[in-house]
Amino acid sequence: MLITGLLVGAAFGFVLQRGCFCITGAFRDVWVSKNSWWLAALFVAISVQAIGLAAFNTFGILPTDSVASAFAPFATIAGGFIFGFGILMAGGCATGTYYRAGEGLVGSWFALIFYALFAAMFKTGPFAQSTAFVRNWGVTENATIYQSLGISAWVLVAVLLAVTGWWTYRNLTRPKLPMATLPPEKTGVAHLLFEKAWNPYITAILIGLIALAAWPLSWVAGRKWGLGITGPSSNIAGYLTTGNVELVDWGVFLVLGILVGSFIAAKASGEFKVRVPDSKTIVKSIIGGALMGWGASWAGGCTIGNGLVETSMFSWQGWIGLIAMILGTGAAAKIFIMPRKVGSPAAS
Repeated sequence: MLITGLLVGAAFGFVLQRGCFCITGAFRDVWVSKNSWWLAALFVAISVQAIGLAAFNTFGILPTDSVASAFAPFATIAGGFIFGFGILMAGGCATGTYYRAGEGLVGSWFALIFYALFAAMFKTGPFAQSTAFVRNWGVTENATIYQSLGISAWVLVAVLLAVTGWWTYRNLTRPKLPMATLPPEKTGVAHLLFEKAWNPYITAILIGLIALAAWPLSWVAGRKWGLGITGPSSNIAGYLTTGNVELVDWGVFLVLGILVGSFIAAKASGEFKVRVPDSKTIVKSIIGGALMGWGASWAGGCTIGNGLVETSMFSWQGWIGLIAMILGTGAAAKIFIMPRKVGSPAAS
């Protein structure tokens, strides 16, 4: 059943690459251009998965609410902030780094290597004790928001759908500037899949459905979770250094599948190209990748584990972690992007 992880990952990587779905860009745009277009798309993906998970639990298909992560406030906030800071330096979050590596972006290769390495160091390596300490410090009794409020998860699903629906409608009905496009070279399905720009909200729906499908497929393979990037990345580093085959689980096949799917999408659309950045960018990518591995380990998840999966479970860790990641990205944007933007000739 491990092969289903590779298939889900390939589908995920394909959709991410063709849809240009960048969560780092979504967080960054909130601060730099005051634009919430992509952040709203993330909420669409969360909403799709939230509906499915609530149905899984209501009809007894999968008890996904039983695996929501316990909320460790300091670890979630500090780790989320560190991770958010790191993704802007690395030029992409966990999934963004994987799918851009599949496109041939060498900077993402460096970020990915150090992300996996530091995730392993903070999960099972020399810094594992620090992670265990912060993850056990001040843990709250209730893992989910609806448990704390004593209400049904469907109440929060309804609120999420209302907010996301209004937000999406508002973005889609805004006047758009005309954009020049080249005449199509492909026709039919090939044009739709590999040439035509994908709508972010359709892409988000597909991501939500893939995230939902990951739950039963992963569960059957003995891994009681859905999409996840940091744990499997740590397992890859652990396997390569120890040879422990038990680390190669459904999640490892998932992240390897992201590379495969994004490569196929980039190659078929003519977007694959090995691009070597300058030394300064490579150093930033390495530092960013290291911060990603550290932050995600402390926070208990990355933009996927916390920002997409735990949020759809309405866990405290997911939503607080999401806010912390956005704040961390904002802090990094203030240091690395905004001064350059203010000092540009256009701004002058």
